[in-house]
Amino acid sequence: MTGQWLLIGYAGLLPFLLFVLLCGDRPSFEGTCLERTHHFIFAGGCCESLQYLIFKLFGEIGSRTCSSVEQYLCDRPNPILQLFYLSILGGSYFAIASTSLQYIPGIYVSEWHKYAGQAAVLVGLLLFLLTSFTDPGVINSTTLQKHISSFPYDGVIYGEKKDCSTCNVSRPARSKHCSICDRCVARFDHHCGWMNNCIGEKNLRYFLSFLIWHVILCWYGAVLLGAILLGEVEGRNVVRAISYYYGSPSTLREVYPHVLQWLLTFYSTQVLMMVFLLVVSILLAGFALYHIYLVVVNTTTNETYKWDAFQRWQADVAWKKILDESRKAAADRPESGEKVSRKCGLFSFLFRRHPKTPPKPAPSAFKRDNIYNRGMLANLAEVIFPLSQRNRRKKKE
Repeated sequence: MTGQWLLIGYAGLLPFLLFVLLCGDRPSFEGTCLERTHHFIFAGGCCESLQYLIFKLFGEIGSRTCSSVEQYLCDRPNPILQLFYLSILGGSYFAIASTSLQYIPGIYVSEWHKYAGQAAVLVGLLLFLLTSFTDPGVINSTTLQKHISSFPYDGVIYGEKKDCSTCNVSRPARSKHCSICDRCVARFDHHCGWMNNCIGEKNLRYFLSFLIWHVILCWYGAVLLGAILLGEVEGRNVVRAISYYYGSPSTLREVYPHVLQWLLTFYSTQVLMMVFLLVVSILLAGFALYHIYLVVVNTTTNETYKWDAFQRWQADVAWKKILDESRKAAADRPESGEKVSRKCGLFSFLFRRHPKTPPKPAPSAFKRDNIYNRGMLANLAEVIFPLSQRNRRKKKE
């Protein structure tokens, strides 16, 4: 019974942590409890609290040790999340294989699923290794020219050619210096701790394939477990037995609560694993759809943050201009001498701004002029066949 409760806690806590890790720092969750939870767990808040507690317990030596561990985990490349992924993949496969392969073949499951499941897991592992250990598009003195010729500067978020003070090379458009890996990466998207690698021009195709394949893998596992459970219900005549017990003929739709109770009693591991796979697939599908959208419009996660900051800056500039014009109009307007109504004075705390203050323009009202968007097919081809590799082939020819 203890193992079942541990599995329930694992199946419930892990999807929540995955959602907070993947989505908690997105602009749409700014100012919410998800952003604060993400910052506390993954952006230093948890480490700062732990460091303070260790300082109180062990003094300066313990605090320095904690700082070194924090720097290794948060600011340096490390395989912690890679090992965590392997434990999730291996643990899930072991749980399914040890409890469910004995029911294959079944009424709704063919023999070949034994081998298809192993092949699907191996493909997922291969995509993980490709994403983790493939060059993301590192920029150095030998690769600089082919990356500079790949993308023009747009004059907005990539205003002009700048030198990277760390790598001592010119920084091409759409590139960024990764502070964790300590290198400049072409068409930089983000640093992925799960892969212990940057996601850039050359390995974005493997990263997208990894996400899409793992969504399919989770769905496949959930459907396979569902077919096994349905076969067990039918093969053991559970509906007929329940109908006989209650003394009236019933269908599966009428007795499904009792069937579910029977499954939780005798097949709890399979039911919990099926729910776990469905929850994880939903989270991965949302993350995969987000990155597919970025590919379709030819932008990156890093550029999304840059455009959000640029739009907020535009909104602030426009608002200041509106406020200045409002103050000038109020100063030129003669005072009427009328008394100001105070009826809502008690409820003024409900207003975010003074009623006479002009509303602040929304950042979304300012357009993004993305010159790199060349159409869905061309954008997809750019990910599958990186421009820097095309440029190198042209030079050889």
